[in-house]
Amino acid sequence: MKNFARAMALLAATCSLLAGPAHSQAPGADFPNKPIRMIVTFPPGGSADAVVRMLVPRLNDKLGQAVVVDNRPGAGGNVGLSAVAKAPGDGYTLGVGAAGALSANVSLYPNMPFDPLKDFRPVAMLAAIPFVIVGHPSLAAKTQRELIALARAQPGKLSIGHGGNGTAMHLSAALFGQMADVKLVEVPYRGSGPAALDAMAGQIPLAVVDLPSALQQIKAGKLVAYAVTSPQRLPMLPDVPTVAESGLPGYDSTGWFGVVAPADTPAPIIARLNAEIVAALNDEQVKAAMRNLGVEPAPGTPKAFDDYIRAETRKWAQVIKTAGIKLD
Repeated sequence: MKNFARAMALLAATCSLLAGPAHSQAPGADFPNKPIRMIVTFPPGGSADAVVRMLVPRLNDKLGQAVVVDNRPGAGGNVGLSAVAKAPGDGYTLGVGAAGALSANVSLYPNMPFDPLKDFRPVAMLAAIPFVIVGHPSLAAKTQRELIALARAQPGKLSIGHGGNGTAMHLSAALFGQMADVKLVEVPYRGSGPAALDAMAGQIPLAVVDLPSALQQIKAGKLVAYAVTSPQRLPMLPDVPTVAESGLPGYDSTGWFGVVAPADTPAPIIARLNAEIVAALNDEQVKAAMRNLGVEPAPGTPKAFDDYIRAETRKWAQVIKTAGIKLD
């Protein structure tokens, strides 16, 4: 009997050692238990910042902790995401980055402070931002096909404004020129709004701009909308065709932004954050508010976002190389 008792005690001790301390938990089991910092790589007031702030009240409620927005713009998103890359992978520091910082900048900047594909773990894509190619009403071309014909007849004579060097609008213009086999003079502006205003004033004949910057002017007939850059037509401009269906099949250039975490963030934490973000994006009030801003909700899995970032990185690397675009 004593031997049996001794054996049972030894077995219990062995099981205890194998199981670890009674209080141990899987990584992220108690997440979150303090506020979460969301580093937004855009200044306050822009569409990405506005979308994040729409989601925050719902995330606060579902996560049971405050999500604090920390705006850190600069260097095409590199400043803010650099801070995220250096943060502990515990789920309490997240970043909101866009197509530039997460896919294009690695081909634009000679010295990146982080590797977008190695230093982050995608959490969730938030939104897609379609662009529109617009022109002054005095321009002879009234359709995209006519525009391409006009540009081919006058190589290097037509200028096209965009929202700034290295932006998704800049790359959209470069991709358009490459696929249409036309030479356009690309003119950078400090944002989409100024480019749209100069096109409306006739200072430049063409521009690639985001929808909020041009929608009212298009509806008022002050700008001609040749095509939208997204794969599908937009509900706000149902009569405006896509670039792809207007003679350049396969064209797709959509701005986007989403949430990432440091690379060593545990999978259970990523899954929890993704679930709550996707639920917030699927809220009907949130969807309506986002569409009023000219952005399209884009909920999905972490893997889908990761795959998309990698595909965009490959695409823009080729466009940038062909166009010879470099930034300091």
